[in-house]
Amino acid sequence: MLAWKDRRDVYVLTNMDPPPEEGNFCDDSKRAVKPQIMAQYNQNMGYIDCSDRMANSYSMCQCNFKWPKKLFFHLLDLTVLNSWILLSSCGAKCTHRDFRLLLVRNLIKEAGRSQDHPTPSLVGRPSAAAANVMRLDSRHNQHWPAKSIKLRCRVCSVHGQRRGTIYKCAKCNVGLCMVPCFTDYHTKTNL
Repeated sequence: MLAWKDRRDVYVLTNMDPPPEEGNFCDDSKRAVKPQIMAQYNQNMGYIDCSDRMANSYSMCQCNFKWPKKLFFHLLDLTVLNSWILLSSCGAKCTHRDFRLLLVRNLIKEAGRSQDHPTPSLVGRPSAAAANVMRLDSRHNQHWPAKSIKLRCRVCSVHGQRRGTIYKCAKCNVGLCMVPCFTDYHTKTNL
């Protein structure tokens, strides 16, 4: 890391050039000698300013975000900008704004498509995690309590308690106490 005093302090972290020797950057007549990396930075900083301006023109970041979220959304903005630049270099005639709108529309369409058609499971029995997800699925819920013969409550068994109940879930066919185990079983991922 290199710190250089220009009009403001400039900090540079790079692996392009070998690091300068330690100490202050003065020649024999005590005038400051600019390191090579700073000369390259000043020569090419116009591209960085242009990129920052374009990325921030449609920024997703908000002022009240803490720094990890700000960094994430800034990197996401730069990723979208770089994608648009790559698309433009292939000859596509699309503005930056139109590209972002098209990207959002396609992401929403893909998200809707993945909810309508869950991914098929692999060959064999579904895993316990898959069963947990299916019991929490609320779109086509038909989980109703029903009377049964005396069964052990599944939630109480997980907690190490031995409790019997005459109620079960009609869809899951699992013995559950009415309060609070029935609700917990169908709403919580970790019992």
